[in-house]
Amino acid sequence: MIQRFFLLLLFLLPVLRIGAQESRLAEQYFQNGEYEKAAQVYQKLHTEQPGVDQYFDRYIECLAELKSHAEAESALRKELRKNPKAVQHYVTLGDLLRQQDKTAEAEKEYANALKEMPADRLQIIKLANAFLRDMNYTLAAETYEKGAKLLKDPYVFSYNLGDLYRQTGDYSQMIEQYLITLRADPRRQNTIQMLIQRFLPEDQYEELLAQLFEAIALYPEDDVALIELLTWTFIQQKDYRNALRQTRALDQKLGENGMRVFNLGQVALMEGDYEAAVEAFRYLIEERGPGSPFYFEAKRSSLYARRQHLIEAGPYSEEGLLSLEAEYLQFLEENGRNASTASLMIEMAELQALHLQNLDQAIRILEEVAHMPGLDRDNQSRAKLQLGDYYLIQGNVWDATLLYSQVDKLYKDDPLGHEARFRNARLSYFNEDFEWAQAQFDVLKASTSKLIANDALDLSVFIMDNLGLDTTLEAMALYAHAELLVFQNRHADALLLLDSLNQQFPGHTLVDDVLYLKGRIYSKERHFDKAAVVLQRIVDEFPEEIRADNALYLLGDLHAGPLAQPERAMAFYEKLFTDYSNSTFAVEARKKFRRLRGDKVQ
Repeated sequence: MIQRFFLLLLFLLPVLRIGAQESRLAEQYFQNGEYEKAAQVYQKLHTEQPGVDQYFDRYIECLAELKSHAEAESALRKELRKNPKAVQHYVTLGDLLRQQDKTAEAEKEYANALKEMPADRLQIIKLANAFLRDMNYTLAAETYEKGAKLLKDPYVFSYNLGDLYRQTGDYSQMIEQYLITLRADPRRQNTIQMLIQRFLPEDQYEELLAQLFEAIALYPEDDVALIELLTWTFIQQKDYRNALRQTRALDQKLGENGMRVFNLGQVALMEGDYEAAVEAFRYLIEERGPGSPFYFEAKRSSLYARRQHLIEAGPYSEEGLLSLEAEYLQFLEENGRNASTASLMIEMAELQALHLQNLDQAIRILEEVAHMPGLDRDNQSRAKLQLGDYYLIQGNVWDATLLYSQVDKLYKDDPLGHEARFRNARLSYFNEDFEWAQAQFDVLKASTSKLIANDALDLSVFIMDNLGLDTTLEAMALYAHAELLVFQNRHADALLLLDSLNQQFPGHTLVDDVLYLKGRIYSKERHFDKAAVVLQRIVDEFPEEIRADNALYLLGDLHAGPLAQPERAMAFYEKLFTDYSNSTFAVEARKKFRRLRGDKVQ
């Protein structure tokens, strides 16, 4: 048997090779417009390999191009008598008749195609594709619908119908067919989500939600896949509250371990919906309890989410901060101060230093973390960087630069190393060593971290813009010291120094920088109206200066956030990316503008 097989293969290989060569030759004739030569070769290939549809289709195309309509029609009818299941040839015949303005006869052949269609899935798809090639979407849909009845399977062509309605822009029907597909085959979940994400317009998401709710009510036996799609839809709209409601229901229905709830909490946390994140983590802590594999991480993430929500959501009270600090302390008491809780200790230190003004306690915690045995070097280095900042706030410059340098040495080509290098360069700027600081900032402009690169570029441009204009550098030194005071949270002292700078050097080129720093101080102090006033002065009076784009970006953020005036925010963002297109803020401003407008932004 094996010997006969190899002998047959040896016989067939030259034949197949010759067939492939003839196929390429015929296609070359066809592409060159030599239809008569192409027709002869394709007719020969079809005779030798009648199972290859492409050869016969090309043969008919050649005859049509040669206006040999009678010959083409004869060939098609002969092929249909020989292979009556190949009903797609009725469509080709109809097209041929239509080219001769025989519209009624063409319609008759299209009807014959549907009438003679066999209960054969492959032939049904071929017929639908033949109609689709002519953009005859109505008959293609009829083909799929009749085919489903012939095969006695209402779901068999739902995916094909969904694609068809997508192409015609009938989104309601598209959604309906995709949901039928999902119920029949939940494994297509990712494919359907991808198609919806790519092709469903934003204004059709309400229709998607309506059909999902209806389908879940009508087909409770298929509700898992439908609820997962519903959850995904809420996430696309950044509606994490409703997404959590569905995710929690699935977790309970399927008796899961909380993983999908935890993952959703993390997504909400990254997207800044801290309330939804806290609610997700609370479910894991209270409903699933210590037995859940996500209990520990949920408690950690819950503390972080609560802290971010408290600090970013608006005016906060000292009482709220102290309550959160107490929760951190309770967590550490329950779980110990060790390598697994080090990141929480770093977070708590930041809360104490920057918001509770308890710098000494923050430093003690960070010193404990920095010398903790068995701690991974990333957390140790983060603790050192933060500790260096707090030493600097205390005025302990030497210890601060020592810690920055240790991290820099440990992470030469890593974002943490770039962060340490930036902080050392900024320290040199505070110490009025402007030329050395600028050299470091110029190197850091190429940092892989976008935030570090932008900050480095900002300071480099600032120094370059002012270094050659002030021979005594006194005004610039005063400004750098004011920035140090802001870093040290000594806002009142910084404002006094800035007023003094304006009095000593009236009309100095630093006037826009002074206004910008005042705007930042007022924002930190949560005097948002005052911040908006001074920043607006930069936009109105100093549109050509280097702080104009900074001011526009901060004005956009103020009006989008605490001032709650999204229309004005959009105007500031639009002016920024339109009038200052080379700004490092232009790309982010455009994204924020589009989000406020309601666009989907990745």
